[in-house]
Amino acid sequence: MKELDVLYETIKERKAHGEEGSYTSYLFNKGTEKILKKVGEECSEVIIATLAQQKEDKINELSDLLYHLLVLMVDQDITLEEVNEELAKRSQKTHNLKAERKPIEKL
Repeated sequence: MKELDVLYETIKERKAHGEEGSYTSYLFNKGTEKILKKVGEECSEVIIATLAQQKEDKINELSDLLYHLLVLMVDQDITLEEVNEELAKRSQKTHNLKAERKPIEKL
């Protein structure tokens, strides 16, 4: 079993049964909005690390982001298999470059 699979299963276990003092259980107890906030924070930290820090820092921040994405997946009942299937479909596509998005003019 690969590391992401093991981590995903551990996160599922924490959601189902919780564990006192577990950060993962804390996130599930706080709910989807807290999980989304953490995903956003970790995205920003990946950007900052990528622009200004050492490789080790980049790896740490990417690992944090992957963990929080897995928590979000479990929260939303999305499996690794479903994501792998989607990635497999996408890998079959060729010549699918999309045009750049238009800039946002008004919010």
